[in-house]
Amino acid sequence: MSADPSGDGRLPRNATVADYIVSRLAEWGVHRYYGYPGDGINGMTSALQRAADRTQFIQVRHEETAGFAASAHVKYGGGPLGCVLVTSGPGAIHVLNGLYDAKLDHQPVVALLGHTALPAEGGGYYQEVDLLALYKDVASAFLAQLDDPSQARHLVDRACRTALARRTVTALVLPSDVQDEPAVPEPPHAHGYYHTSAVPSSMPTVPPEEEVRRAAEVLRGGEKVAMLVGQGALGAEDEVRRVADRLGAGVATALLGFAAVDHRQPWVTGAIGLLGSRPSWQLMQECDRLLIVGSNMPYSEFYPPQGRARAVQIDLDGSRMGLRYPTEVNLTGDAAPTLRALLRELGTGPVPTAWRATLADATAKWRQSQRDVAEQPADPVNPQLLFATLDDALPDDAMLAVDCGTATAWYARHVRVRPGMLASLSGTLLSMGGAMPYAIAAKFAHPDRPLVALIGDGAMQMNGVNELITVAKYWREWTDPRFVVLVLNNRDLSFVSWEQRSGEGTPMFPASQDLPDVAYHRWAEVLGLDGVLVDSPDQVPDLWQRALGADRPVVVNAVVDPAELMLPPHFTAEQARKTAAAVLRGDSDRTEILRRGLPSVVATYRPRRRGR
Repeated sequence: MSADPSGDGRLPRNATVADYIVSRLAEWGVHRYYGYPGDGINGMTSALQRAADRTQFIQVRHEETAGFAASAHVKYGGGPLGCVLVTSGPGAIHVLNGLYDAKLDHQPVVALLGHTALPAEGGGYYQEVDLLALYKDVASAFLAQLDDPSQARHLVDRACRTALARRTVTALVLPSDVQDEPAVPEPPHAHGYYHTSAVPSSMPTVPPEEEVRRAAEVLRGGEKVAMLVGQGALGAEDEVRRVADRLGAGVATALLGFAAVDHRQPWVTGAIGLLGSRPSWQLMQECDRLLIVGSNMPYSEFYPPQGRARAVQIDLDGSRMGLRYPTEVNLTGDAAPTLRALLRELGTGPVPTAWRATLADATAKWRQSQRDVAEQPADPVNPQLLFATLDDALPDDAMLAVDCGTATAWYARHVRVRPGMLASLSGTLLSMGGAMPYAIAAKFAHPDRPLVALIGDGAMQMNGVNELITVAKYWREWTDPRFVVLVLNNRDLSFVSWEQRSGEGTPMFPASQDLPDVAYHRWAEVLGLDGVLVDSPDQVPDLWQRALGADRPVVVNAVVDPAELMLPPHFTAEQARKTAAAVLRGDSDRTEILRRGLPSVVATYRPRRRGR
């Protein structure tokens, strides 16, 4: 049959299985595919060509990028479902890292994987890989191979429904010959066939009233209330603020939840964890109540000491409750309506003000100290100065894509994300190479908004230089051409270097850590983009005005100091001892580290003793 059961007449005459898959995915809201072609998916790409008036195939330079971009497509609001389309064998292998990013950050993504033709399976055919075994983990929620045209409807529906309901990755293996078989939109009304729905399932919204009341009883009366918000609080910005005001709470954020609060507020202490702020550490160490909203930040040492605080957690997934701290009440529900229900139960009452005043003072001092550090001289440019000045220059509707490394640390400490902005990163997988795919997906989701990607030179060399070709290919399609890539060129995998120093007590290992010095700005110019070299602090004050005022994408090649100190918010005596030992053992950056004043900086990061 060639009729389209949706009734919109969008299936072509003599439709194939691939045509039907594209049509059915469109009913689920999938109109953009990230991927790279190959003969294992020729049927699918032909179908996309026939549906070019209502679908878009984004050709990236590597399948890993496709996986990251599909995850970011959802994170930046491009649609309810991300989708990757990759060919058999190597294509399906390459995309795995990006798909794991989606799985670990709970983003709904459907992966369409080309595969060996059915008659050739099991014969050692070219590019034949056991994809059902390979994808058993990343797509554990739902994984199936489409062997008969009549399966297409229920397999697509189940893949999409499961991805949305469980906020995870699902995968369909598509043998190349089946893609070109005649479509069967309406399977027979007979034993062994299914007739499924393309309507998403409803999600849990508000927990039972008695549970919300119990949560209010736990939180009410706290004199030092802390809130930890993550990506589950995105979209509930007003509710987070109102509950925080009612409780007199300070608010710390997981990196994925940065855009859920206004970081300019004095009671927002900023990031939590190894890259977090000292006020966030103080917030958690001294609070007597804790409300966790949509976060599962895994570093348990950054939560309150066990027994110090009574705690409540809000999350869509009940299985993720109480994993990091012994919570008393776990509310399974969507953040915004659950917080509104909680606010009603909290009612009116005295709001503790002394706690917020203490936090505001600590936060103001921390921010000033970080600005002072950013303005210290370096050789040649202090990387933190680039982020501090970016914070001053960001438009209200800016989008930020952040890579894993020291760029993450400086972003967490200097960029005050505020309502209206979008910002994300590979939050749980912590994979290098995520920022450029994220940036591309963000720009396709919102082509009328400015984008800034914050990337270290290690990640830039991984896939950034190649994905600049993708930017060059598509940027003229974007309404707003502003696409700024900041590359921190310190010729060192410096995040790992600091991990070695503070964790192992060993010096930076040049054979492992040294990176080639690349003229990233020149590569941008070769591609027809704009390039800027920053190798002096005198160039920084005017940098962002130029970059954000350009008429095309810009790559900023910032030559920064590899010896810039990157320390956690509570630098322990053991970490200080190991770092000092690494320097004394002849670290190649020893002179610069000592010049930056390691002993004095370490002293400012040491946790203050209670009662002092």
